[in-house]
Amino acid sequence: MAEEQERGRVRDPARRAAVRDTYDRIATHFAATRAYAWPEVEGFLETHAHVCTSDSSESAVGLDLGCGNCRHAELLTEHCAHVVGLDVSRGLLETGRERAREREFDVALCQGDASELPLATNSVALAVYVATLHHLPTQRARRASLDELARVLAADGRALVSAWSTAHDKFDETEGFDTTIEWTLPDGEPVDRFYHIYSPEEFETDLAESDLEVLEWELSSGNCYATVAGSETDPDEDA
Repeated sequence: MAEEQERGRVRDPARRAAVRDTYDRIATHFAATRAYAWPEVEGFLETHAHVCTSDSSESAVGLDLGCGNCRHAELLTEHCAHVVGLDVSRGLLETGRERAREREFDVALCQGDASELPLATNSVALAVYVATLHHLPTQRARRASLDELARVLAADGRALVSAWSTAHDKFDETEGFDTTIEWTLPDGEPVDRFYHIYSPEEFETDLAESDLEVLEWELSSGNCYATVAGSETDPDEDA
């Protein structure tokens, strides 16, 4: 077992690098198809932003984890004094930089790993972690990223987490599985993208076994969504 775990540690960085390289390769075309914020993100911010930032409006930090072209980071700037956009892909970060320049909003961009966040503990008031968790290639990395999100959330902070799931009508499977989904570049070249497709039960389990507190969760448009808080927060306080 120890030998298998050690082999997993060796493979993990290579698999993460492959995901990064894929998105660097398709970044410009991919970002061009992602112009608008998700309604679920808009709803999350409308519900929770005033609670999370009311006591620290001049210093509140927002985090767009897996920010891509920063379409959700842009929304966070309406509620937080400082916004960080983190992504593993330098190519996608460049598209975020361009969007911020064109639309005149401020975001601090950082290339980094979702399972090792370069942020201080209890520093984030609001976080959006959507359409990214399912790209981490191992369960260990996915769970580590959830624990890291719990670590950086402030005592009264809130985050929205999402992942693609087997509830989508695209899939026939009922249990979580790894797969690749093809992206076609403008010249017709296909590029495979890694996904871990969660079952709703698996999504619940990973959250329950993380350091996060789950306040609520739902299925929407084939995705699992959860509103979460850091582990030191009483989930009943919002009732």
